[in-house]
Amino acid sequence: MRGVQMRFLGNKTRMLENIQYVIDENNIKGEVFCDLFAGSGSVGDYLKDRFKIVSNDYLYSLSIINKAKLSNETMPNFSNFIENFGQNPFDYFNSKTYTADSQYFITNNYSPNGGRQYFSVENAVKIDGIRIEIETLYKDFILSAKEREFLLASLIESVMGVSNTTGTYEAFLKIWDKRALKQFVLEPIEINNAKPIATNTVYNKDSNELIRTISGDILYIDPPYTVTDYNAAYHLLESIAKYDYPQINGITGRRKEIYKKSKYTRKEQALMNFEDLFRQAQFNDIIISYSTQGLVSVDELCSLAKRFAKNKEVKVYNFPYREYKNIRQSKKGDNLNEVIIYFKKDNSIIRSPLNYTGSKYSIFNEILRVCPKHISTFVDAMGGAFNVGVNIVAQDIIYNEFLPHTYYIIKMLLEKDKDEILRKVNEIIQLYGLHKAEKESYIKLRNHYNQTKDIYELFVLHMYCFQNQMRFNSKMEFNTPIGNCSFNESLVERICAFVPKTIDIRLFNKSYAELDLKTLDKDSVFYFDPPYFITSATYNDGKRGFVGWNADEETKLLDYIADLDSRGFKFILSNVIYHNDETNHLLAEWIKTHKYNIKNIDNVGSKNSRDEVLITNFDWRENV
Repeated sequence: MRGVQMRFLGNKTRMLENIQYVIDENNIKGEVFCDLFAGSGSVGDYLKDRFKIVSNDYLYSLSIINKAKLSNETMPNFSNFIENFGQNPFDYFNSKTYTADSQYFITNNYSPNGGRQYFSVENAVKIDGIRIEIETLYKDFILSAKEREFLLASLIESVMGVSNTTGTYEAFLKIWDKRALKQFVLEPIEINNAKPIATNTVYNKDSNELIRTISGDILYIDPPYTVTDYNAAYHLLESIAKYDYPQINGITGRRKEIYKKSKYTRKEQALMNFEDLFRQAQFNDIIISYSTQGLVSVDELCSLAKRFAKNKEVKVYNFPYREYKNIRQSKKGDNLNEVIIYFKKDNSIIRSPLNYTGSKYSIFNEILRVCPKHISTFVDAMGGAFNVGVNIVAQDIIYNEFLPHTYYIIKMLLEKDKDEILRKVNEIIQLYGLHKAEKESYIKLRNHYNQTKDIYELFVLHMYCFQNQMRFNSKMEFNTPIGNCSFNESLVERICAFVPKTIDIRLFNKSYAELDLKTLDKDSVFYFDPPYFITSATYNDGKRGFVGWNADEETKLLDYIADLDSRGFKFILSNVIYHNDETNHLLAEWIKTHKYNIKNIDNVGSKNSRDEVLITNFDWRENV
C-alpha cells in the first residue's frame, strides 16, 4: 500500500536491500528478528513476511507507527466507522472543519496563536481536531485498537508534510516554508503489503533495559550515530501521539522530560552502552548499522564486537549512503558511508570441569543481567570452580581462590595444553584400573596422592569420589570415599571448552582481603561467592581440613565489601538471606544499613533448593 512516508533521521529505507544482502550472504537463519532501535519501522516492515518481528523504540510516537506497520498488511477496513459515518475515516477527517478551543494543545502552543510557528493556525486546528476525535471514537468503540494505531501513525507521518521546520522539531523556521502553508491532508501510512508470518511484538522501552528481558535469533542494532538527540528532535510528534498536555519549556516548546538525552548521542557513553548491549544480547546473530561519521569509530566498534563474537570473527560491509537531508542540505552526507557490522554472538556458557559445591553455572545469566554497562577488570574474588569469571567478557579477569587444592586444579586446567591434560588423566585411570564405584583401585590412587600431592591425581580423585567433594583430614590428607561418578565424555568436552572468554587473566591463591587494590581502577567489578552462613556444606563446617565459615568470617567479609564500596569499587555478592526458616541477620542488617540493591533468584538447584540473592552497590542503569 502506498501512502505517506515519514521523513526521519537515519531512516533505513535506502538500506533495506543491503541489510537483506548481509542476511543472505551469511546464510542467517532464524524465526525471531529484533529491531532494537526501530525508528520509523522500515526494517521490520520489510522483513515481517520472513520473521517474527520484535520491535522497539524509546519514542512513543515511533512505537505507534511500528504497531501500525507490523500488525497490518493493508489498511484496516474500518467497518464500524464506515457503518456509522458512511465513508472511510480519511475522507471523513479531510472534509471536516474544526473549531479550536482551550483543549487544542497544538494550536495553543505550536502555531502563531501560541507564539510559535511550527504549523499554520489552520493546519494546527486540523491536527488537534483529528487527534482529539480519534481518541473519542476509540473510547466510544467505533475504532478498534488496531484502527486507532493506524490512524495515529498516519497522523504523525502526515504532520511532517506541513511542518515549518528543516525536518526535525528542535526549532521552527522564522519565515514560512511553502509546504507549511499547504492545507493539511491526512494520508494513510505506507506499509509493506506482505502478510506478517507471526504476531509481532512492539515495545516502547530503553534498549539496554529491554535487551535483558528478551531473546531471539537475529538482533538488528541501529542506534543514533550523532549528537542529535531524537527525544528533542521529535518532541512535538511525541506530544501529538500522547496528547497528554505536557508542561513545555522555552522558545521551542520542548516537553520537560525530554531533557534526558539518549546515551548513544554522548561520545563518552556510547561505547559502554554498546558493550552492555553485546554482553546482554541473547541472540545468535547481531547486525549493526552504523556510520563512518558516528561518534564511536568503526574500528572501536569492531574491536569491541570481536570480544563477544564466536571465534573473534567480525565482518564489515561498507555501502555508500546519503543521509536524510533537511532543508539546509549539509554536504556532510555526500561522502557518508553506511557501515554494516555483522558477527555471531558467543552465547555459550562454559562449565568448569571441576564439579563444585555451590557452583554458579546454573545462575550465570542472572549474574550477567546485574552487571554494569562497562567492566574493566572482573575480580572473581572467591573463584571456586571458576564458573563465573570464565564466562565474563571484560578487559581482564582476576581469578582468586584461597583453597590451594581448588586453585591448583583450576590453574592446571587453564594453563596446561588440553591434550596433555587428557593424556595424563587417561594414564592415571588406566594405571589404577579405575571404574565407577570400584573401591579398591580408588583407594590405591587416594593413598598414592596423599604421598605425592600430584595435582592430576587429585583431579582424577575428584572425578570418582563421593558427590565430587574434596574433603581432607586434619593432616590435609584426602579422605573422601568412593562415589558413583567417573570420567566421561561430558568431562572431556568441558575440559576442552574450558577457555576464558577474556584473554587477559591473572591467577591468585590468597585471601580475598590480600588482593592488591592499587592495580585496579573504579570500573573494576568484584564478585563474591562465599560459603553461605546459614546453609551447610563440606567447605564451611570447619571439620574437614578447612577453616570454618562462622559469624566472625561472615562479618569480616561484609566489612571488607563495605570498605570496597567506600573506595568507589563495584561489587556483586551471591548469598542467601533466608533458608529453612533461618535468617542471616548479619547479612540482612548489613544490606539495610548500606541500602544495597537486592535481586532475588528463586528456588536455585534441584536438591536442597534455596532462595538466593544477588546484592550490589550499583544499578546497571546508572551512568558509568
